[in-house]
Amino acid sequence: MNANGRTRVHLLVAAAIALLAAGPSGLGGGPVAEAKEPTRAKKTKSYECRVQSPQKFLKRRTFVQKGMLNPKKHARAVRYLAENYGHVETEETRRYNSESAHSQATAVQFMGLPLSIHEKIAPALHCVEKRIRATCTRKSRRYTPRAVGGFRTANSYRGAEISNHLFGIAIDIDPDRNPCCGCVDPWPTSPLCQEKKRTAYERTALSRCWIKAFERYGFDWLGHDDLEDTMHFEFLGDPDRIKKK
Repeated sequence: MNANGRTRVHLLVAAAIALLAAGPSGLGGGPVAEAKEPTRAKKTKSYECRVQSPQKFLKRRTFVQKGMLNPKKHARAVRYLAENYGHVETEETRRYNSESAHSQATAVQFMGLPLSIHEKIAPALHCVEKRIRATCTRKSRRYTPRAVGGFRTANSYRGAEISNHLFGIAIDIDPDRNPCCGCVDPWPTSPLCQEKKRTAYERTALSRCWIKAFERYGFDWLGHDDLEDTMHFEFLGDPDRIKKK
């Protein structure tokens, strides 16, 4: 890598750190406030989770195609999320739930890092970590996160689309190492995004083992989306079917 390339990478690292504090995908038109992380996480009991897939109608690529938002499909997804997780300070979501999503935030530890998420998905994240620790032990499968982000209190998408960080069901991992190539600058000019023939799996520092562990328990990886948001996972399974009875 030449001097210009190294300078660009250094700038991207600095921008990525700011991006994690600002929002999930860097798509906002203004500053984004991050929910305050509680100082101490509750101890999580050990339990088993059901294997489940993300629900298709909740996947972003179902209601956003070629950059165009399908209002009807998006409204269906938003209604489901509001009914299950709470409103996100909008008139639309308040119609479906009088309790706010943020009032149901809980502090957890994920791979040793503090994280604020919706209390309903904490068990699923616990099972993801348990799976990672059990199956991602080979050198090629290992990954050590340095920064994670969860709940947000302001939207980071332009237009009518609502970020799942507002519901507390989305998680970002190390934006400096896991780019969002379909987002706004600095990502489109990142060396990680410039090689057009590379897949999202090749662009991210996360191992496939980690990605599969999330997907096993109902999380969707936005590396599959047009955004190629490789840092971002969101729980789109059924929150009432997480724990095995």
